[in-house]
Amino acid sequence: MAWVDGRRNPGRSKGVEKGAEPSGTGYGRRAPWLRCQYVVALAADLWLALHFAPAADGPTEYWRPGFHFTPERNWMNDPNGLVCYEGEYHLFYQHNPFGDRWGHMSWGHAVSRDLLHWRHLPLALAEQPGYMIFSGSAVVDWRNTSGFGHEGAPPLVAVFTAHRTDRPLQTQHIAWSTDRGRTWQFYEGNPVLDIGEADFRDPKVFWHEPTRRWVMVVAWPHHRKVRFYASPDLREWRHLSDFGPAGCVDGVWECPDLFELPVEGVPGESRWVLVVSVSEGAPNGGSGCQYFVGHFDGLQFTLDPSFPGADPEFVPEGRLLADFEGDDYGSWRVSGTAFGTGPARGTLDRQQPVTGFRGRGLVNSYLGGDGPQGTLRSPPFVITHDYLNFLIGGGAHPDETCMNLWVDGQRVRTATGRNRERLEWQWWEVRPWRGRTGVLEIVDRHSGGWGHINVDHILLADQPARSATRPALWLDAGRDCYAAVTWSDIPEEDGRRLLIGWMVNLEYAGDVPTSPWRGSMTVPRELRLVRTPHGPRLSQRPVRELSALRERGLRVEETNLTGANRSIARSAVCGPRLEIRAEFETRGNSPFGLELFVAPGVATRIECDPAGQRLRVDRGRSGSPRFHAGFDRPIEAPLDGEGHRLQLHVLCDTSTLEVFTGSGRAVVSALVFPPPGAVDWRLWGREDEVKVRRLEAWSLRSARGSLQATR
Repeated sequence: MAWVDGRRNPGRSKGVEKGAEPSGTGYGRRAPWLRCQYVVALAADLWLALHFAPAADGPTEYWRPGFHFTPERNWMNDPNGLVCYEGEYHLFYQHNPFGDRWGHMSWGHAVSRDLLHWRHLPLALAEQPGYMIFSGSAVVDWRNTSGFGHEGAPPLVAVFTAHRTDRPLQTQHIAWSTDRGRTWQFYEGNPVLDIGEADFRDPKVFWHEPTRRWVMVVAWPHHRKVRFYASPDLREWRHLSDFGPAGCVDGVWECPDLFELPVEGVPGESRWVLVVSVSEGAPNGGSGCQYFVGHFDGLQFTLDPSFPGADPEFVPEGRLLADFEGDDYGSWRVSGTAFGTGPARGTLDRQQPVTGFRGRGLVNSYLGGDGPQGTLRSPPFVITHDYLNFLIGGGAHPDETCMNLWVDGQRVRTATGRNRERLEWQWWEVRPWRGRTGVLEIVDRHSGGWGHINVDHILLADQPARSATRPALWLDAGRDCYAAVTWSDIPEEDGRRLLIGWMVNLEYAGDVPTSPWRGSMTVPRELRLVRTPHGPRLSQRPVRELSALRERGLRVEETNLTGANRSIARSAVCGPRLEIRAEFETRGNSPFGLELFVAPGVATRIECDPAGQRLRVDRGRSGSPRFHAGFDRPIEAPLDGEGHRLQLHVLCDTSTLEVFTGSGRAVVSALVFPPPGAVDWRLWGREDEVKVRRLEAWSLRSARGSLQATR
């Protein structure tokens, strides 16, 4: 994944400084100027840490999770190279060793024997002269097909993307280790795969036993595809096939993973699961992880027939007000510098690819980047139909990146983009003003992230327009799970498929208010494939090892909300680290749920809505700093037909919340930054409509220290 100046850039990185790791770590010799640069950068980072890092007992350090992985300091993003060998789970990760912003991308490294207690190790794969080390995977080459190992000691082989810093190019490289991943050697024949493209990254490699060869699945981001390659030895790769576009295509595709799982409840039946992270278009906005269920025969991946089908675009007949196909704006009046003198012809310089517009032209205020501002105002027109349809994309900043409808000097309708470059249909019902005169105003008054607006094809009609949809299946419906991948080489006697993800949304990853580290992982999860009326679907649950952290406990059965809350108040079970398992029986349609991280005026709410069959997480009163405009947006997920009995499994850490429904088919992951002391929790709802069948809860020890909760 590519970032620039702390913001995601799924295309090529620009203007990022070169750097290298210290000498003497097994990476070969470095030019003296690179060693000097490393020392200077490290010294600068140390000075900043000493002068500006918060005190150890300050609010920022308080937010460091107790059982979710974080780096000791500095920036972290995607998990990489997940592999299990000789009883150790290896967690490599994208890391900037010099600061808490994206840059100098290298592989950080930690190991654990229980997925809870992690030992930080020195940098594994450091940035090299001429390229940074992007995401990838690692395997145990048990058969020594690569020739890097020796008798009785199979090598660990890392397969990663080398991102050139001198020109737009991403290629796949390998490195190997024969000392349990402590030191690594780069293959002299790198790159092992080069298709000459600027965006081609995040290889996931596994051994395919039926064809007795290695298979690589790698993202082809802007094509919204993944590509499959095969190799007998991890050195020479041959193209097999491509998959995509499918599912969600609003953002670029990244960090693919492919694995086979048995279908529970159907003896002898299995399916392959392809996980693909998408930079935009997740159910609750921004980034997320989608997955596909299907078949893989060693050559190509095909979707299972149960995968939901697409709905076509619908555009009604009507009166076209503007299509922006001309060389200028005609009678539209321009002010400021954001819109230029005429419509854009698609994507502008340094902009992520713009899609979804019609014809060759559109309004695009990214002219010169997000900085310029301006307005574009239409001539007056008579409203002759009941609906005003338009394609819109760009920033989601009310009053700042928007299109407005003015009637008789008053703004009567407004719309924004959704922080996506893809234009989608929106519509206003304008029946109340039919026969009256309106004016449209397209506005760009925002100069920060997503500080631009895209508009096209403004159409009066008697029906609403509808964008084409590509239904997707989502690994996690929350705002904060990305780049999730699974461990390779889990021992057969264990048999689990274990996954972990970067716990953040790309919309605000560079702004998360923590120091001296920035970035955390989800809790490790076990994946299962379960039979449903709609076909095989993924189910998730936290790893069983988590129960080792349980301390004080609480258990109540067959009571009402008041009785349960009385037991909670009398118990010593409180946050900021909690595990809660609850089963409710509903007798009506009123919402109910839990409030967590509670203090005066502060609460993070989980809401179950039986009528709408929705699960919601509301961070609006969480007490978190207002570090991003979209952070407080409510988060929703389907309840998946849980019926009148609903089970929840909730994990709270000092700055994380993960909610699993009883079936495990709906998961919501969310960051939250409550003030110190917000450690209480309670149930809420209508007393006559909700029964507590069972409630179990535990305070959890920290896996990294003794941060005690106090009421």
